[in-house]
Amino acid sequence: YSILLYCRISNALQESGSFDVQLAKQQHEQYCALLREIGLDVIELPPDDALPEGVFVESSAVICNGVALIGRSENVKRRREADSMAIILKKELDIPVIEIDDPHAQLDGGDVLFTGREFFIGISAFTNEEGARAVAMAYPEYPVTPIRVNGSKRLKYYVTMAGPDVLCVSTSATCQEIVKRMEREASFTYQKLTLPEESAANMLYINGTIVHRSPTEIPEAYKTLKEKIDIPTRNINISEFSQYSSGLSSACLLLRRWKSIRSI
Repeated sequence: YSILLYCRISNALQESGSFDVQLAKQQHEQYCALLREIGLDVIELPPDDALPEGVFVESSAVICNGVALIGRSENVKRRREADSMAIILKKELDIPVIEIDDPHAQLDGGDVLFTGREFFIGISAFTNEEGARAVAMAYPEYPVTPIRVNGSKRLKYYVTMAGPDVLCVSTSATCQEIVKRMEREASFTYQKLTLPEESAANMLYINGTIVHRSPTEIPEAYKTLKEKIDIPTRNINISEFSQYSSGLSSACLLLRRWKSIRSI
């Protein structure tokens, strides 16, 4: 990846739950600074008080091979986030955009796990079968497999990538149930990194570096990571701003550079 797209936190975030907004903003700034240090060019979007969950940009789009599929939610405010993201990607970044025509479809980017070889789509409270079909239509060059998510979160809260062909999962019963389904349905074979805390399963693998939660948030998983991981790792505390999201992946969209990008 070469480009990080993120949105600053709005004061209206507290409408979504019990947040210490100032602490959330501090953690988010540190998060963005860390990703910048990894070598990503950063595109920052301004906060919008009309869109309290706008910081969680992952929900609004899926981007693969230079094409963006725009998410679709039943939540009016989240749909407006996706509409705004479509405009930015298309007009400011010159990225081809696909919008879902099916009025019954729901698609949240947090339910879309791309392994580099295939897509797994979480069928959850945020994404349905019609949404999964939209991914298959947008990216016909890859296998697309719907996976039922019985937990209350999006798929990428439970499973992310920890390297090429390595799934990061946890020991939780919900996660293990999801992973067994994935292994049965997968078109390819993957290794697994299994961590004790459920929230530790959501990490970012960016250009050879793993970014995971801080040892104060995932103390047991942190020990496991130190023992088993021999590639560069960075950690960040996101305890406040990620409370109602999938975690580290929820606050960014990662892109590869394929054209010159204009500043916003």
